[in-house]
Amino acid sequence: MAQRERILVTGGAGYIGSHTIIELIERMDCDVVSVDNFANSDRATFDRIERITGRRVFNHDMDLCDQAAVDGLFDSEEGITGVIHFAAFKSVPESVSDPHKYYHNNIASLLTVLQACVRHKVGRFIFSSSCSVYGNIDRLPVSEDTPMSPAESPYGFTKQIGERILQDYARTHPEMRLIALRYFNPVGAHHSGLIGEAPINSPSSLVPVITMTAIGKRSEVVVHGDDYDTRDGTCIRDYVHVSDIAAAHVAALVHASGEKMTSSLAIFNLGTGDGVSVLEAIAAFESASGVVLNHRIGPRREGDVEAIYSDTTRAEKELKWKAERGLREMMRSAWVWEQNSSAEQAG
Repeated sequence: MAQRERILVTGGAGYIGSHTIIELIERMDCDVVSVDNFANSDRATFDRIERITGRRVFNHDMDLCDQAAVDGLFDSEEGITGVIHFAAFKSVPESVSDPHKYYHNNIASLLTVLQACVRHKVGRFIFSSSCSVYGNIDRLPVSEDTPMSPAESPYGFTKQIGERILQDYARTHPEMRLIALRYFNPVGAHHSGLIGEAPINSPSSLVPVITMTAIGKRSEVVVHGDDYDTRDGTCIRDYVHVSDIAAAHVAALVHASGEKMTSSLAIFNLGTGDGVSVLEAIAAFESASGVVLNHRIGPRREGDVEAIYSDTTRAEKELKWKAERGLREMMRSAWVWEQNSSAEQAG
């Protein structure tokens, strides 16, 4: 009998982590173990996952920067067959104001988990990377072979460092299968409306700022600059539905266990391949929700890249993955989630 998959998800209560747990359960029917210390996530996330999937996911509340604690976790959870590592701080503005927090947490936690994988002979490791590794680039769209420019923020630099760490682990541990997934801009929420982006701290990402403004939790959306060299002067991003991103992790795990992954390290962009400006995203939300947003133009924000969107060819060819949901569905689902979560908080 084949061994039942047992996947460890770090940052399992987070936005992408929680959606990925749902995909792992529904698509692979595997056992999932989570690690999350709720630094920027909600303990009730696991109740929501259970409502959607019918399964209770056990979570270890611990600091992943503690090597002894991480080794103890791997000792207690026998039979882990793969790791998906999300756990990291991700706010670009916060990383600019508090770089030490980002360098310590994002890099140290990656090292402890990788080292535990080596010691416990866990061969598959999926790393949550980011399109921020590219920095400001001259040619669009960006492929995985596009040379990296200097990172525009400490957050982006931690992802560049993380990928370099993976390169070195792949060289010294060729028996491992390491995959870095470079997300573009995950947005939206699960189709049930029961789970979505719920940052504990004030969000810096555009879509939760939009939905919080629409529901009345924020007074306005500030567009950070309209003097970029883009079609309407605002930054351009490649928005991709979070459930599509989650599905890509299942595809990556399958790829890492198959014969088609012939090297120790593979890197994939996860996006739609379409660039959308900030003003276009606001207009798309207004169209999907029927809500007119109060927004204004503010100054540029330090750390922001002018424009970036992906070449998705490699993921489509090798992972057999392609984003399925469009911008309207991203905005519609995010709005449904905001309404449901706000009603739950009010009740």
